[in-house]
Amino acid sequence: MEDDNAPARIIVGIDGSDSSIDALRAAARIATAMAARIDAVMTWEYPVRFPNPPGWSPESDAQAVLSDAVAKAFGTDLPAGINTAVLYGPPARVLIEQSEAADLLVLGSRGHGGFTGLLLGSVSTAVSQHAQCPVLITHHAEKSKITGRTHGDKAII
Repeated sequence: MEDDNAPARIIVGIDGSDSSIDALRAAARIATAMAARIDAVMTWEYPVRFPNPPGWSPESDAQAVLSDAVAKAFGTDLPAGINTAVLYGPPARVLIEQSEAADLLVLGSRGHGGFTGLLLGSVSTAVSQHAQCPVLITHHAEKSKITGRTHGDKAII
């Protein structure tokens, strides 16, 4: 049973990319309007193909990337009600699970994946199709190599 007095919950998927940092900033603007809390979520997994070096922790690395992303987004002026969480598992699955208890899920359109020409990355695509709450996908503002003008900073709802 949900608490009707609890603040709205906005989940933001973070991977350290410029697009995810933009998504975090967008979520902060929305959170202000909704009087919502923000949960910035980063996931981690053990690499399958490579042995883990002694003393290396992918969870600690994920925490460092998440902390860096929050610092890049806000500096020392953190929005009220922001929380961070590093969770184990594949990003799309974890975010879809988190969406069950969220009022909004915010993602950048592209992360660090290898197919840079795609409009949406694999995580954004999967989450937008299977999330249990509304999803906002932001596009990182980029400067065109052809025109020299900035484009982007749009949202797909």
